[in-house]
Amino acid sequence: MIIKILEEIINKVFKENGYMEQISIIKSNRSDLGDYQCNDIFKIAKLYHKNPLEIGEEIVAKINNLTFFKDYFKEVTFIKPGFINIIISDNLINELLNKMLKDDHFNLEKVTKKELYFLDYGGPNIAKPLHVGHLRTAIIGEAIKRIIKFKGHDVISDVHLGDYGLQIGEVIYGLLNDKVTDITLDYLTEIYPKMNKLCKEDDNVLKACSQITKELQEGNITYQNLWKKICEVSIKDIKRMYNYLGVSFDLWQGESDSYKYIEPLTKILEAKNLLKESENAKIIEVKLATDTKEMPPLIYQKSNGAYLYGTTDLATIYERFTKYHPDHILYVVDARQSLHFEQVFRVCSKCGIDINLEHLGYGTVNGSDGKPFKTRSGDTIKLDDLFKQVKEIFINTKATNKDMNNQDLDIIVNAIIKFADLQNNREKDYIFDPLKFSNVVGKTGPYILYTYLRINKILKSENLTIEQLNTTIYNNNDRDLRIKLLELSLSIDSAFKEKRPNYIAEYIYDICVLNNIFYQTNHINNLEDLAKKQQWLLLLTLSNKLLKELLNLLMIEIPSQM
Repeated sequence: MIIKILEEIINKVFKENGYMEQISIIKSNRSDLGDYQCNDIFKIAKLYHKNPLEIGEEIVAKINNLTFFKDYFKEVTFIKPGFINIIISDNLINELLNKMLKDDHFNLEKVTKKELYFLDYGGPNIAKPLHVGHLRTAIIGEAIKRIIKFKGHDVISDVHLGDYGLQIGEVIYGLLNDKVTDITLDYLTEIYPKMNKLCKEDDNVLKACSQITKELQEGNITYQNLWKKICEVSIKDIKRMYNYLGVSFDLWQGESDSYKYIEPLTKILEAKNLLKESENAKIIEVKLATDTKEMPPLIYQKSNGAYLYGTTDLATIYERFTKYHPDHILYVVDARQSLHFEQVFRVCSKCGIDINLEHLGYGTVNGSDGKPFKTRSGDTIKLDDLFKQVKEIFINTKATNKDMNNQDLDIIVNAIIKFADLQNNREKDYIFDPLKFSNVVGKTGPYILYTYLRINKILKSENLTIEQLNTTIYNNNDRDLRIKLLELSLSIDSAFKEKRPNYIAEYIYDICVLNNIFYQTNHINNLEDLAKKQQWLLLLTLSNKLLKELLNLLMIEIPSQM
């Protein structure tokens, strides 16, 4: 918002001086020299074959002579060899903050064209409990969904369960072999890894499980009935875990739902002559002449007639494209699946599915050894166990934590896990240190929550009587906080554009740091200047209103106490 205002003024000055190219304003990387800066003088000088010193001094002189200069600027200077530094006026700062105070959406710019996003995240396999590997897709996907909605667009979210793959054939084989009639979650938890290991050791068992999977997909009644019961038991537990995380979906569809769309999709592929025979299997070539790396074909149907993930993903995209007509389909899936999605997206392009498809890859959650987070025995840690471990660590960080109620503890556990994850660039691996991220000091969820509660305590103990900031800014800590509040749109727009919640997490942390500095140095409660106190209380009110909204985008709730 603030950058757009500055760009409109300064672009107009450039054009009035005969420079028609669009210039940009960015946040200053030297706060001691200015709030914002323009680095485009060199670009303009090169285009017009002029000395950058001449252009810079010319533009700055024109800006300083604007009749409304003091309404927008405190100081605009040219720094050799080619930079314009901008310090904005107190009037502009408070005018914009007042607009943020009066508007439920913080005076953020509304989208000119509402679009429909179809968001695919979660993707757990039926018949096994959620583990730490499912964590990132769930909370990154949910955060991206909330950010897109906050920007003003529509979203349809789908968990897209892995409910028809080989793992189901393996579990059914185990059920039949063990002659189990009462399918329980405990049994599924036990049989899945057992059968997975057996299939790796015995080719005959693997072939039998593959045959069961194929017949299940073809409609075998016995297998279908067992599959339905497996799904019922497994999905109930999956929903319980997602509910704990505050993650929700509009649709609970799976691979199985895509099968009715395979036939019409196949006809399209055949009409375009895209299906090829290879060793009795059907494949689709996706390699381009411009490829510099190996690009294998997508296997559409195996030689035994069974379908793989590539086929069901294609059929799912075809369903979404024809049924919902979205503008975008986004996949929040492990970055290691990038080749798979490149293949699928290329096939879609070849068969005329004209839609914006994007794979939003993410890295792994690692332990202190830099390897994927595991239990001491080397097994992938279950989400249930992770939650319990984090809760126990937090309880033991301070004696009074033992007296907290379970609801508050669960909120804090969520904040610890989510803020630890979402503060990172989603594409990067990161090390999850439960002890570090449970600390109330540092870049952690508890620090954020403590800051909010501390501000809230000040506000509750004082009587706020004004609704608008005046034109005064009292000191540097005061000004730093106000400037940061104005940068809300930068973090929201960056998070939306790049689909990276870490921009919002970083902004939340910065706001909390500046608020802590602000009320530690200004001693609001003991302030005798009532006019100044009211101004600062209003500033804290805006801070907490903004923090609560942004924390909601990251699925972080506020406990009653800490």
